[in-house]
Amino acid sequence: MKVVEAAKSDEMLDLAKEVGAEDINVVGVCCTGNEVIMRFGIPLAGNMMHQELVLATGAVKAIVVDYQCIIPGVAAMADCFHTKLITTMPIARIPGDVHIEWSPEKADEVAKEVVRTTVENFKNRDPNKVVIPDVKSRCMAGFSLEAILTALGGTLEPLLNAVKDGSIYGIVGIVGCNNPKVRQDWGHVTLAKELIANDVLVVGTGCWAVAAAKHGLMVPEAREMAGEKLRKVLEALNIPPCLHMGSCVDNSRILNALFAIAEALGVDVPDLPVFGSAPEAMSEKAVAIGTWFVAHGVPVHLGIVPPVTGSETVTKVLTEDLENMVGGKFVVEPDPKKAAEIIMEHTAKKRKALGLPA
Repeated sequence: MKVVEAAKSDEMLDLAKEVGAEDINVVGVCCTGNEVIMRFGIPLAGNMMHQELVLATGAVKAIVVDYQCIIPGVAAMADCFHTKLITTMPIARIPGDVHIEWSPEKADEVAKEVVRTTVENFKNRDPNKVVIPDVKSRCMAGFSLEAILTALGGTLEPLLNAVKDGSIYGIVGIVGCNNPKVRQDWGHVTLAKELIANDVLVVGTGCWAVAAAKHGLMVPEAREMAGEKLRKVLEALNIPPCLHMGSCVDNSRILNALFAIAEALGVDVPDLPVFGSAPEAMSEKAVAIGTWFVAHGVPVHLGIVPPVTGSETVTKVLTEDLENMVGGKFVVEPDPKKAAEIIMEHTAKKRKALGLPA
């Protein structure tokens, strides 16, 4: 956030003009990108698996990283295009980096040094290596619980009524990073399209959100891909069928929304027609987040087989026993269309138990 502020300052803009640049362009990648698009409207340049492709445009003079979701080869790629790799955390130093260590006490000072280092590197840009694809997508981002309530007119009542009458058949949160072991974004996008076509409202965070945005699922016009009942709700509220709720560490927003819905309906979270999904689960934080959702009674689909199958006991606990303990469990299904069928069956079961029309 501070880097964005520094890049807009008169001091840095004057420096940019001194080195021959017209402006300072800041773009976001991965979850940091999700944070800055929500708060500042800074455009996204891609999700996790795009970080090397962003550098390959030849237009980036610095890539600033913290400590997660950094591809090891990014240093070599940056060096090919005279791009500064700026690390900000001591636990994530990378050979060949420019280390400008972040601390809250020196936030403004550090941010200016980062931007200054970037601007001064502009002289090393090779125009012959600059190739920027002319591909753009629009995105409506930043649906916190408060923003959703605003869209609903300040109350959950319209959403609750839509869930009760089946206009919104269920709600699914799709989250997670990209996984280099599988086809990028295919699971993310296919699952989302299958669900909205069946009148399921999709919310989500992280690299899934970037994937959905790239494929045009996060603009109101995308309601044409939704089922007839859901489409009417989306038209009335002028919102997309897939709601951007932030970065990978903003998943608490999804659960807070489910808490509010459960309380308003007078039921517990495990009783709701809801599901979680991580089609490309990859990092250790995915383990923590997925377990946290399951512990609150939300079943979670994984599109990647987790490294637990060496133990029959662990596998059985995670995929079967947990449901009796906490109301949620893990469901492993690599095929997103089959995963959508599993989710729809679960949703129908929960709606029937609540006495809602199936």
